[in-house]
Amino acid sequence: MEKLTWTGSLGAVLDPIFMILVPVFLTVIILRVVLSFFEPDVGIQPNPDGTANATGGIWGLTRTGSNWLGLAMLVLLLAYLVIGAVMGTGAGIIGGISQQFLPVWIALIATFAVSIRYKTRLGLYGKLFDSVIGMIGFALVMFWVYTALFTGLFDLVSTHDPLSQVSSMKNKVPGTPVARADEGTYPYYLLGGDNLARDVFSRMVKGSLVVMAIAPLATLFAFMVGITLGLPAGYYGGKLDTFLSFLANLILAFPVILLFYLLVTPEIVAAGLPQYMAVVLFFFPLVFMAVLIHSRYRTQPKKNYTWLAITLIPMFLIYAASINADGSKITFWPLDFFDIPGGILVVFVSVVFVNSPTVFRIVRGLAMDIKTRDYVSAAQTRGERPWYIMLWEILPNARGPLIVDFCLRIGYTTILLGTLGFFGLGLPPESPDWGTTINDGRRLLSIYLHPALVPAIALLSLVLGLNLLADGLREQSIRD
Repeated sequence: MEKLTWTGSLGAVLDPIFMILVPVFLTVIILRVVLSFFEPDVGIQPNPDGTANATGGIWGLTRTGSNWLGLAMLVLLLAYLVIGAVMGTGAGIIGGISQQFLPVWIALIATFAVSIRYKTRLGLYGKLFDSVIGMIGFALVMFWVYTALFTGLFDLVSTHDPLSQVSSMKNKVPGTPVARADEGTYPYYLLGGDNLARDVFSRMVKGSLVVMAIAPLATLFAFMVGITLGLPAGYYGGKLDTFLSFLANLILAFPVILLFYLLVTPEIVAAGLPQYMAVVLFFFPLVFMAVLIHSRYRTQPKKNYTWLAITLIPMFLIYAASINADGSKITFWPLDFFDIPGGILVVFVSVVFVNSPTVFRIVRGLAMDIKTRDYVSAAQTRGERPWYIMLWEILPNARGPLIVDFCLRIGYTTILLGTLGFFGLGLPPESPDWGTTINDGRRLLSIYLHPALVPAIALLSLVLGLNLLADGLREQSIRD
C-alpha cells in the first residue's frame, strides 16, 4: 500500500481553493488590524431623513471581506470533513480521521439539533445557543466528551491498541501503512508512530478518555468540598470563617508542584497518605448530599428518609470501594467492587486538594454578598434553618459565577494533568494521557514533530473550548 497524503484524491479539487483562500484571508485580517489603528468614528450613522446608513469605506470593506472569507474557510473545512467521512482513506489522512470520528459527528449534530429545537425550555443551557462563542466552545468540549464516551464504551474511534507496538512503525510519519497488517487490523497509522512504535492517533483518542474521566470528576469533588465549607464560612463569619480561611490560605501558599512531588514520593505513598486524604476529601460529597436533602425535606420525614436512602446508600458503597484497596493501609470494606490505580488516586486526590481552597474562597465571597439580599432576610423571617438558606436560597443565586468557574477550572485541571504527565508524576509511564504523550515525544522534537504535536493540539483544543464555553455562559448569565 502507498503512503497516504493529507487530502488524497480530494485534494485535487479542494486544495487549490484552500491555497487561494488562506493567503487572501490572512491578508484581509492583517489589513483590518493595521487599519484599526487609523479607523475613524464610523458605524451606523443617521441620515437627515431619519434612516440609518452603514458607513466605513475601506474599513467596512475589510470587515465584510473578513467575515465572508471566514465563512468560506469554514465551509471548505466542513467539505474536507464531510466528504472525507464518506470517502475514508480515499480522501487521505484527513478523510481517514474524519471517518473514524463519524460517531462523534453524528452525536454532535444530534445534540445541537435537539438543543436548538428546545432551547427555550432549557434555561441557561438553552440560552448558550444564542451565543456564537458559547456554541463554538460547547462544540469543542462535546467533541472530546463524545470521543471519550465512544472510546471507553464501544471503542469505535481508535484504530489500534494504544500500547501495541509494530517494530517497523517506529517514528513513522502520518499516513504510513502498517507493514504486514493482520486481517481486520486498520492498515494505517493515521498520525504516525512514536518512538516506541505505537499509534499516535490511537494514543490521542485514548488519552481523551483519561483526561475526561479525571478532570471533570476531580473538579466536581473540589466544588463539593469548597461549597460545603465556603457557605458556612461566608454565612456565619466570625471565628469559623477565620479558621477555615486560614486553612485555605495555608494550602494556597504551598507550591503545587512541590506538593505533587511529595505525594508521589515512595515513602509517602507507602505510608498511605494519599489514601488518608481520599478518606477525608471523598467524604464531602456524602456530607453535601445529606445536608442538601435533609435541609429541603426536613418537614416531610417520609420523603426525607426515602431520598436520603436512595442517594446515600449507593454513594457510600462507591465511597467505601474508592478508599479501600488490597495491599494498602485501608482494607476494612469487604464489598470492594473496584480499585482505583495508585497513580490515578494520587493525581485525583492532589487535584481535589489543590482546587478546593480556591473554590472555597469564591463560594465564601458569594455567600457574604448574597446573604445581605432581601430574599435571604425574608427566609430568615419565615424561620428557615441556616443550612436551608445556604443551600436553597444563596447557592442557587450564585450558580452563574460558579458554573462559569466550574468550566474554567476543568480547563485548569486539564492543563494541570498535562503538566503532571509531562513531569512523569502520578500516572504510569505507559499511560496515553496527553501530558505523558507530550513528554515522550519531546525527546525527538527536533526530528519528529507529530508524536508531541498531536496531543498538544488536542489539549489546546479542549482547554480553548472550555474557556469559550465559560465566556458564553458568563455572557448569558450576565443577561439574566
